Amino acid sequence: MLLHVTHSTRYDYTPPVETAQHLAHLKPMSTSSQRLVSHALTISPTPAQHVESADVYGNQRAFFALDSTHDELVVTAESVVDTAAPLLPPAIDRLLPWEEVRERFRYVKDSSYDPASDFVFPSRYVPRHDDFAAYARPSFVAGRPAFDVAMDLTLRMFDDFDYDAGSTEINTPAIEALAQRKGVCQDFAHIMIACLRTMGLPARYVSGYLLTQPPPGQARLIGADASHAWVSVYLPGSSGPGGWTDFDPTNGRQPGEDYVTLAIGRDYSDVSPMRGVLHGGARHTLGVSVTVRPLEELREEARMQAQALARAEAPSQTQSQSQSQSQSQSQSQSQSQSQSQIQTQTQTQALALAQPRGPDPATQPPFPSA
Repeated sequence: MLLHVTHSTRYDYTPPVETAQHLAHLKPMSTSSQRLVSHALTISPTPAQHVESADVYGNQRAFFALDSTHDELVVTAESVVDTAAPLLPPAIDRLLPWEEVRERFRYVKDSSYDPASDFVFPSRYVPRHDDFAAYARPSFVAGRPAFDVAMDLTLRMFDDFDYDAGSTEINTPAIEALAQRKGVCQDFAHIMIACLRTMGLPARYVSGYLLTQPPPGQARLIGADASHAWVSVYLPGSSGPGGWTDFDPTNGRQPGEDYVTLAIGRDYSDVSPMRGVLHGGARHTLGVSVTVRPLEELREEARMQAQALARAEAPSQTQSQSQSQSQSQSQSQSQSQSQSQIQTQTQTQALALAQPRGPDPATQPPFPSA
């Protein structure tokens, strides 16, 4: 599925910012289930410096610096991504019990390093806590495959938690969101990761987008979408490396072709869409607009707009053509009249030449009266 994503961020500052440095994660990744077709990042005002680089997890990040005073900043990322339904990596042992996965990531002196071990430890937004283990245990049935454990935890969270956009902030601790059983996708991802890590399984945070469908009979609202977040769990092979597979506790499912992966990290702090350091701008307001649309829908809309424009221009073109035809007819009539006048003058001249020459009667004096 070809998806077109527009992610626009606007900051308004009071007082103005004198200088600023920003780091943005707004370029979708290329993975086994998605391909980045195109990407453009527009920044206003134009930065004095703008470079892109990959971080330790393979995410593409943009660094830009502003060295002139500005009271607003607008950053717009437009991307086209070709997505497909993710497949379970062939190296994964689908039936490997979760206890064996846990044992593989216990520290053993002189053992070989597995990069997935970085995602077993606590991180800024994902601490260890007994409450996470207590919530997770019903899913961690003895001998249950790790894949089934993750799927069961996903479905339980979908049933137990309420999506409430006003219940948490970006910096709300995951343990608090767990206690109140409500939050947003970021909270649910952090809670699920904390549950898995507390029980010894590697899990990472995934940021991205989700194609949402408008209610039946209603048009898609431009800018009404938002960034999304879900969880990726590492599942080893039977006797060696395995791979990652994703789960979305917010929607109680595994991601499909309607998902776009933006970046991966230990938690939100590794992959926040934008962060920076400012000199000035003590207060600011933030506005974010996200639209995810099938590219074919966008193309169809462009075709309809072009057709509507053509229909609107057609009457004026017809009127112009009618005016041109009227002018042509008038010119033809004028030419015909001119030709008739010329022919009359020619005939008069010919008659005059045929008659005897003499004084013009009109100029002769009248005859004398009797």
